[in-house]
Amino acid sequence: MTVISSLISYCYTWIHYSLPLIQHISDCVSWTGGWFQWTRQSDMVLRNVEQKILSCVKTAYNRFYVDIGSVVGQSDKLWTISLNENSPKTPLLMLHGMAAGVALWCPNLDALAAARPVYAIDLLGFGRSSRPKFASTPEKVTAQWVESIEEWRRELKLQELVLLGHSLGGYIATAYAIKYPERVRHLILADPWGFAEKPESMPGKFKEVPWYVRGIATMMRPFNPLFAVRAAGPAGRWLVGVTRPDIPRKYRTYVPEADDVIPEYIYQCNSQTPSGESAFHSLMTGFGWARIPMSSRAKELPARLPVTVLRGARSWLNNDTAGQIAAVRPGESYTSDQLINGAGHHVYLDKPETFNKLVNEACERADAATPAAKRDNSTPSQVDSTSKSTDSASLKSAADSASSQAGTAPDSPTSKSDSTTKPDPVAS
Repeated sequence: MTVISSLISYCYTWIHYSLPLIQHISDCVSWTGGWFQWTRQSDMVLRNVEQKILSCVKTAYNRFYVDIGSVVGQSDKLWTISLNENSPKTPLLMLHGMAAGVALWCPNLDALAAARPVYAIDLLGFGRSSRPKFASTPEKVTAQWVESIEEWRRELKLQELVLLGHSLGGYIATAYAIKYPERVRHLILADPWGFAEKPESMPGKFKEVPWYVRGIATMMRPFNPLFAVRAAGPAGRWLVGVTRPDIPRKYRTYVPEADDVIPEYIYQCNSQTPSGESAFHSLMTGFGWARIPMSSRAKELPARLPVTVLRGARSWLNNDTAGQIAAVRPGESYTSDQLINGAGHHVYLDKPETFNKLVNEACERADAATPAAKRDNSTPSQVDSTSKSTDSASLKSAADSASSQAGTAPDSPTSKSDSTTKPDPVAS
């Protein structure tokens, strides 16, 4: 074991000091086009497979680019899907997680757009959005993502939003709400990543992982999370399907030929220049934690801003985000904790009906609040048996107790195709 441990340590050191050269070569190949040939990446294939997935959406939708200017690159654009834009109710903006894209919201779009405008974007650096070179520090990367969303909002002239973020999207959504609280009516965090502090010692379930798996994970730490998908070249799409067969299986109800279409979509989204993925790598310390945990910034959220947290009971994140937020907010602040039984990290996909119901309830609460009024602290409506709801005061008490115990090419006829919107900006 000593010899093996030394070998792993040697390999890690070699990779660590070789990484700048490896990344430089990778970047050069990416921009010359050779990388795309090796990975089978195709903008046309991504465009078409996205349309196949969205064919299950019954509500008329538009797909278009929004030009947000030089937020990170020279001319950044965010790929956007919109539904029910003419509704007078508070718009909902949905931010996906790492390695995802707008099409993966397909189980939710019809239900959420039934009563209000709904927008979903490919985050800058992901999907069909622009892929600029981000900064290398977590503070700057977070600020760049926040500004990209703010410029998007200005271009579309949306005064206020219900902001929903899943996983990495939840981290970014919270940072946006801290910077631009006047633009957010309600913050919805769907199993958000990056809130908990990294523990000094790993939980028991991680200690049970075989030593050789931990060794491989250690050696791969300097690389971007999906480096292997691109390194696999033509086999990358197969690798996606083999490593996560559960995801396409869950889309079978909605997407024809989901076992082929979903892995192809995820592969096409992540076989391009890893712009957003590299930015995420700058944020993380180990895949499950952020260098700057968002729980340390939650106190910056205004007291009047309602926050709803949707957690999967079987999520690998296994954190008490709502309790962490409530613990640092005033007692009168509204922080709702909804635990969805039977759901894992992908709460929007594992239990879409419950997820949609809880999101709609949060949106209705936002509609009822007036923009200038202080948000009330009334008890949230009762949900089905798969979830629970508590206010900030009880969550804070629970957190204190726990602490003491612990020590579109051809789109639909109603949609735009690869167009760019550039309306006059709204004064902030």
